[in-house]
Amino acid sequence: MMADQINSLEELGGAVTADIGAVETAMEPREPVRDSLGRAYATGKRKDAVARVWIKPGSGKVVVNGKPIDDYFSRPVLQMILKQPFQIAGVVGQFDVMATVAGGGLSGQAGAVKHGVSKALQLYDPTLRAALKAAGFLTRDSRVVERKKYGKAKARKSFQFSKR
Repeated sequence: MMADQINSLEELGGAVTADIGAVETAMEPREPVRDSLGRAYATGKRKDAVARVWIKPGSGKVVVNGKPIDDYFSRPVLQMILKQPFQIAGVVGQFDVMATVAGGGLSGQAGAVKHGVSKALQLYDPTLRAALKAAGFLTRDSRVVERKKYGKAKARKSFQFSKR
């Protein structure tokens, strides 16, 4: 079963230093992932919304489904959600964003674009990963609507009780 068995303390020391060397080579810095046009692509998800996001260096212009951010997400709160990854990473106004988003409502779509922008930023510049991960922007928010059960008014709400 165990082909390379360690029988002495010297062998153990040699094995440990070999393992440390393997770990150091495995922890090489990440390489940027960009396409032929110099863009980074990522998919973001939130609730039922799915966003495909491309970022490239630019003036900070954000286009969602062919419309400027002000027209598509008219509520200031949703625009703020979209700009959070840039503020955390400290690159406000340095990237242009082109996103297509489908499914869900506006709030879910804003969260999906935020997730996609965060993932694309860390792919474009891996040094930004630590800040984005610490803020929790690279984790997909897995909360979705609970399904309706039979015999219930909604997922958990019961019909009004009547004794007779």
